[in-house]
Amino acid sequence: MLSMSHYENDKKNLLEASLWLSDQGYFGSQRGSGGNVSVRLNDHAMAITPSSVKYQDLSTDDICVVGFDSSTIEVKNGLKPSVEAGLHGIVYQKRPDVNAVVHTHQIFGSVFALMNTPIPALFDEVSFSLGQMIEIIPYALSGSAELATNVEGKLSNNANAYLIQNHGILALGKNLDKALLHAELLEKVAHIYCLALSTGKPITTLPASITDFVAAVRKSEVEEAMKKSGN
Repeated sequence: MLSMSHYENDKKNLLEASLWLSDQGYFGSQRGSGGNVSVRLNDHAMAITPSSVKYQDLSTDDICVVGFDSSTIEVKNGLKPSVEAGLHGIVYQKRPDVNAVVHTHQIFGSVFALMNTPIPALFDEVSFSLGQMIEIIPYALSGSAELATNVEGKLSNNANAYLIQNHGILALGKNLDKALLHAELLEKVAHIYCLALSTGKPITTLPASITDFVAAVRKSEVEEAMKKSGN
């Protein structure tokens, strides 16, 4: 059973995070309702932003609670959960290390999503947080089962950030603060990489020994989370 007091606090934190992302321009427009944010509540349910409501108009009552299979648990005010609920649900099912998911349309991340170009390991501190490479998730229509399947196909790389082709970005975290940080780090590295590429000069990436170490660290963290979850 879900504890009312517990998930009311999660809904409040989720709303605050969504408003911060909107204010910072991470959803692509401050007057729109693009993007979505969720948090894991337990081993079968999540809180997620609703569909087609401006973030500035949201209250905690508007945050939806659904199962990982998108089944309704608590939805108020005649709203519907985000159309990407299935995408979020598959992340929680496949990645027990993830307790928060942020999907945005941020500018520089979206540049590489349009170019269908992954972002390689450029800085060690960023790579340890995000993974050895920010890979491309193949395009599928927003809210479709195919898009959720495409996301599932990339999760085994144990990364915390992805680019969704012709769409936007996906940032994961062990908590909501980490997911926000990872969205921010992705935008930072995408911006820097874009500027570096514009010079026409060669780009140096991290040595293979470092990227291999990053991969091993991320794998270990995910495996530890799987043991704790009993998976």
